[in-house]
Amino acid sequence: MRTLTRILALCLAVLAGCTAAGPTPDAASPPPAEPSSPLGSPFAGRAHDALFGGAPLILDRGDLRLGTTVHFPRIPSRQELNDLHYYTGLAHVVLTLPAWPAEYAPLQQLEQLPEESDLIVILPGYPPSRAAAEAWNLLSSRVRIVVVVNAPPPSVAVVDDLNLMRGLERVIAQLDDPRRTGFERLQRPLGFRKVID
Repeated sequence: MRTLTRILALCLAVLAGCTAAGPTPDAASPPPAEPSSPLGSPFAGRAHDALFGGAPLILDRGDLRLGTTVHFPRIPSRQELNDLHYYTGLAHVVLTLPAWPAEYAPLQQLEQLPEESDLIVILPGYPPSRAAAEAWNLLSSRVRIVVVVNAPPPSVAVVDDLNLMRGLERVIAQLDDPRRTGFERLQRPLGFRKVID
């Protein structure tokens, strides 16, 4: 019992000495680290755009699967598409593209998507041409397209191009004054979005 008491007292003395000593005066302390969070730091200097500045969160009330969503800010390479086969429970592949592909050629490799996943594509603005809109119809994989616009359609022809897209799920208009003006001929759901900084 005395031996145990002595060992315990020795450990407490060493611990107290180490605690009291603290760091040496000439040791440089590193600057405090930014808080690590999947949402980023709430005190960061620059604002993040919820759509194009980061990966949008996709919520689907009807999808009750337990699955993985993989996000790309571009069309993935063939190797990246091949790597998707190794993700457990892959449910969605989300692409947030900076611009509309002008033709089918860059989209063709998306045919390599795993069969169990669907493809959700978020496109900015209106299609630059009818060919750009029709290119998405050539994909045989399950594709859900959301178009985000900042102004009413420039012409009826642009709305007709959108209506030709089989995979177009909805159009989201980011307008200061939400109105259906210009969208009357649109045959897909129309939603409005207001971003407040």
